[in-house]
Amino acid sequence: MGTDYQGRKDRVEMIVDVCESIDSVREHNISTHKNAHQPLEHTGSECVRNRSHRSVLVCSVVLCVLLLTAVIVLCVLIYTYNHQFHINNKNIKEERDQLLTNNTNLIKQNSKLTQENNRMLECLKDGWIYCQSSMYFILSERKNWSEIRRLCRERGADLIIINNKEEQDFLVRTLHKELVWIGLSDSDVEGKWKWVDGSTLNISFWGSGEPISGPGVDCVLYNSTGWITYPCNTNFISICEKSCLE
Repeated sequence: MGTDYQGRKDRVEMIVDVCESIDSVREHNISTHKNAHQPLEHTGSECVRNRSHRSVLVCSVVLCVLLLTAVIVLCVLIYTYNHQFHINNKNIKEERDQLLTNNTNLIKQNSKLTQENNRMLECLKDGWIYCQSSMYFILSERKNWSEIRRLCRERGADLIIINNKEEQDFLVRTLHKELVWIGLSDSDVEGKWKWVDGSTLNISFWGSGEPISGPGVDCVLYNSTGWITYPCNTNFISICEKSCLE
């Protein structure tokens, strides 16, 4: 009896030991399994954290590039605006200066024209005739060439000098067929015709067979059909000429 009891007791203790061993192994496996999963979770967090850091870095770089581009564009726009403003301001100043110069010139021209007009009107009051910027006065007194010239000079003029066809035509319209002394002679050198201002003869309107050179035939008369030489001591009317601006 005692032997059977002891045998059962030993089997029970053996079963208990086996159960404890199984529980120990199970706990060890569970613990090992948990520990095996912990590094994986830690590694996943690190990857997520690294990706976040890279994203932030990329965004920061992009923002810096955009900001730098905006600053460059703004600087270019400011420089272009300032440059264009400087050019426009310079052009406006040049235009203003040109307008002031033109205005000054116009004032001077207007003043000059006013003076010329006043002088011309003053001349016309005394019976002078205006043509081609010159004033003409017909002396109806009949005098020799020297005397008639003296009368012209007393009026601030001299015997007429005919420089062009327009002036010759003016005499034709004004004097018609009248014979009139003009300011041409060869009294200094025979055959060398000179005007009263000392200039040589460049254009002439001689009549047929003229000019005639000879002693005492040193002066010239206007004639509608052409100039003619004539003795200077003969009495004729004359026409005086002057510039009304003198």
